[in-house]
Amino acid sequence: MARWGKSLKRWLHLGHRWLGIGTGLLFVAWFASGLVMLVVGFPSLTEAERRAASAPLDLESVRVTPQEALERAGAARFPARLTLAMRGAEPAYWITGLDGRRQALSAATGDAVPVLTAEGAVALAATHPAAHRVTDLGTVTRDQWTVTARYDPLRPFRRVALGDAAGTELYLSAATGEVALDTTRTERVWNWVGAVTHWIYLTPLRARPGLWQDVVLWVSGIALAAGVSGYLLGLVRLMRDRLTPYRGWAAWHHLAGVAGGLVVVTFVLSGWLSMNPRGWFGPRSPDAAMRAAYAGQAAPVFPAGPGDLARAPAGSVALDFTWIGGRPLVVATGREGAAPCCGTALAPDTLVAAAGAMLPGAALRSATRLEAPDAYWYDRHGAPRLPVLRLAFDDPAATWFHLDPETGAILGRTDRSGRANRWLFDALHTLDAGPLAQHPALRLTAIGALSALGLIVSTSGVVLGWRRLRRRRA
Repeated sequence: MARWGKSLKRWLHLGHRWLGIGTGLLFVAWFASGLVMLVVGFPSLTEAERRAASAPLDLESVRVTPQEALERAGAARFPARLTLAMRGAEPAYWITGLDGRRQALSAATGDAVPVLTAEGAVALAATHPAAHRVTDLGTVTRDQWTVTARYDPLRPFRRVALGDAAGTELYLSAATGEVALDTTRTERVWNWVGAVTHWIYLTPLRARPGLWQDVVLWVSGIALAAGVSGYLLGLVRLMRDRLTPYRGWAAWHHLAGVAGGLVVVTFVLSGWLSMNPRGWFGPRSPDAAMRAAYAGQAAPVFPAGPGDLARAPAGSVALDFTWIGGRPLVVATGREGAAPCCGTALAPDTLVAAAGAMLPGAALRSATRLEAPDAYWYDRHGAPRLPVLRLAFDDPAATWFHLDPETGAILGRTDRSGRANRWLFDALHTLDAGPLAQHPALRLTAIGALSALGLIVSTSGVVLGWRRLRRRRA
């Protein structure tokens, strides 16, 4: 046993030494970039930003009904989304097919909108509230900020600079003119040392999702082995010695590793799990079949005429036409949010029945109306949408759906594995649990302090590794 223990300790030493040398700089980059990400997030276009930049609907110019727009688009089924909103100075129908393909038709003529030119992009961007001196920056198919597959239906883009003090740039779909993304100078600069570094988000790699996932899993897996072996060795040494036998950088590495080693391990482990290895965790949104069952209407029809649309609230920036449980619903979106309008309404029984259609054979176990965030309905970036209706079913996966009780929008789907991931990732990686979840400032302070401790561990490890390599070379 003593011989086996000595051999195991030797291999732990060798493994930690060389794994640490191989991954030390990665640890430094991860902890440093994580601190940046606490302040500057990855560029995205939020719904609040989209609403704020949208012009009020000119309903007097609408001559085409929603059903006529579907006929002009040649839709064989009701689309995933049908929206009436402004496209520059004229209203347009924006159609998202079940396959994700986007179309835009003039709500005045019913004709498909033309492909966006440089002049057209400048004209559309000039309606943005932040526009100052608008400049067309050319066509972009894929770049660092539009690398993910969710932008595929909108490619290529025309990139336009607004000329404002923030250095805002818009990405407009060349096919439809839809604003897909906005970025600012601060986001673009800091994300190179923030999210791009933290997620290994280089465009040629991220453009191939399968390869990117494998690279991140293998790299973080090797780093995890380095962290676990170091933490075990640190504990063994601490039990043998009263404090530490080392001096200088080695003492810093040992003591910080014992104090923060568990943090290093849990940060890397939770980051590794966030890649959903082998599909362990279930999806967060319903699939196409579920959405079709929830709608309860497959035919490309919608019973709303010009008179119905004219009853939309003043100041609406968009009207969404949808089916829920076989019943039509018009949702008006204003600056502050969305609500049913135009004489349509949504009965609670309709909502519950429609949700049940997504899981045939499953019984509703509970229906809970949440008026405040809880452990499974929260938003680490601010207040989540409330109130929300949580419907729990007794299917084998123990699925929950979160629905907007006013508009019927499906806000999320989670099953037993997804709720486990909530603790394995969010609780461990972002500390978004318990009292810290209720006090964002305290949570960010804790993450910053723990990240600083991780930086001490990793930086001292890099110094020790560099010295070891120099001695071997000498």
